Amino acid sequence: MKSLLICVVFIHSLLAFDYTLKPEKVSAETHCFFGLPEVMDEHNNGNMVNSCFVNMGTSYLVIDSGPTYLYAKQAYSKMKNIKDLPISYVINTHVHDDHWLGNGYYEELGVKIIGSNEFSNETKVELTRMQKRISPEAYKKTTQVFPTIFVNDEKVLNLDEKKVYIKSVNKKAHTKSDLLIHIPDGKIVFVGDLVFNDRLPSIRDGNLNGWLEGLDEVRAMDVDFIVGGHGEIVDRTSIDMTYEYIKTLRDRVAELLKDGEDIADVVNIVKMEKFKNIHFYDSMHRQNVEIAYRMLEWGSE
Repeated sequence: MKSLLICVVFIHSLLAFDYTLKPEKVSAETHCFFGLPEVMDEHNNGNMVNSCFVNMGTSYLVIDSGPTYLYAKQAYSKMKNIKDLPISYVINTHVHDDHWLGNGYYEELGVKIIGSNEFSNETKVELTRMQKRISPEAYKKTTQVFPTIFVNDEKVLNLDEKKVYIKSVNKKAHTKSDLLIHIPDGKIVFVGDLVFNDRLPSIRDGNLNGWLEGLDEVRAMDVDFIVGGHGEIVDRTSIDMTYEYIKTLRDRVAELLKDGEDIADVVNIVKMEKFKNIHFYDSMHRQNVEIAYRMLEWGSE
């Protein structure tokens, strides 16, 4: 009977999804797991977002816990192979669930989780986006765990005599809840989905002017590393594609709207061919043009 139980446990372990995560060294103190430029599905099981670990000296600071409990568990296991440190805090950059559904794993470890004040307005949904699109094996043990420490304007952490500045963008940008995590000693800032550099950004929850203002703020920082929520470029050029796309989209749509063009024509006119080889262009660009038109038409910019 005992041998049968062992066999069942072994077989069950083989059925668990392996994200095959690989930590990539970004700076002397930082490793990131870079997601794929894909839509979440049962093949990648949500591995399409960046999650980073910063070695603060005696602990790791985690930026975005990722899409599932299993993802978070496997990511931390990989990091412990590099250096076995406890985790001081997890910071969620914004409210999109691919960035924070790994929170439940860290909560089990007793880790405090920080997010923007918008999380205080969040309510649990019956099914998350991730739960609808990925396999039950990968989603197993994932629960909706929100931050319990909220950032309204700015919060400063002191970890091993290093300051970590967690600052709200304080305007609707990618979402209403974007945080910047700046570590001056490491000359690094984590900006969540203000920056995409391997796929087109989705503007559905955002504001074009607020987004550009947020990126201008990041550009003014004295940093060597700018780590976004999607994409592997982490130097100061990481911001360029998103900035150019958002600005060009805003300016072209505003010009056509001023000329009296109808939305049906604008979605066909604003091609922005420079970006046609970027992932998600075919599936997302027309939608972005339509959303931008309605934002500008109704003065929500």
